[in-house]
Amino acid sequence: MSDKVLYQKKGAVAYITLNRPEVKNAIDLDVHHRLREIWTDFRDDPELRVAILTGTGDSFCAGADLRTHVPEWDGVGPSLGRDKLLDGFAGGLTRGLHRIYKPVIAACNGWVLGGGLELAMACDIRIASERAQFGSFELRRGMHPADGGIVRLVNTCGVGIALEMELTGEPINAQRALAANMISKVVAHDELMAAADDLVSRILRNDRRAVESAKETIFEVVGRTLDEQLKVECLYGYALCGGNPELVKRSREFLEKSDRGRAGVNATPL
Repeated sequence: MSDKVLYQKKGAVAYITLNRPEVKNAIDLDVHHRLREIWTDFRDDPELRVAILTGTGDSFCAGADLRTHVPEWDGVGPSLGRDKLLDGFAGGLTRGLHRIYKPVIAACNGWVLGGGLELAMACDIRIASERAQFGSFELRRGMHPADGGIVRLVNTCGVGIALEMELTGEPINAQRALAANMISKVVAHDELMAAADDLVSRILRNDRRAVESAKETIFEVVGRTLDEQLKVECLYGYALCGGNPELVKRSREFLEKSDRGRAGVNATPL
């Protein structure tokens, strides 16, 4: 079972690779439970700051392995929804462990389908190979997303693309996903992991507390009224300013033009 998900730690970065290429990296119950262990470890390891999630072969993830999940659901009845509230898909990143404030990057290397789309949308930033395809095929099987797929499609891409993808069950390619704001970048297939590492390096140059507070603030403002959003941003932002000793040090580096990754005529390396 351990070979179904590869988990490596390199400095401050966790690399999580779904490794069932023979079934397009579909997630069975073993993988689901292993991912819960991995996300919990990532959350709790003080040395880790960012995770990159990807898949082997020609797929990121094809969603739930129906050979193990359908028997689990068969005949249970409507109470299944209530029973699953605290146990989201793919180890809980979609729901349950979704408030991990360390950034998670999805490197979408190929097919991103069904629960795999829900998993990718639960990540914070998505970049894609030019070969990637994104689809929500659940309606073909007599169900629809229940682990954040509809919610995050609507919040990130809008009602139009969510209705099209859900009601037709047809995939979209990487360029269409980019135009729909589903992903941040499309790169050549062989450059995907290098692009993910470059993205991570840009996150790591920033102060850790500021990064995690910004993610938490974004999560907190979703769905609130404007006045509530402004209040949350003020409280979180100024709490960080007043309680982060890195602020003075990093501000001094900025004024002295010695900060990492400075753009312009005084460029310094990441």
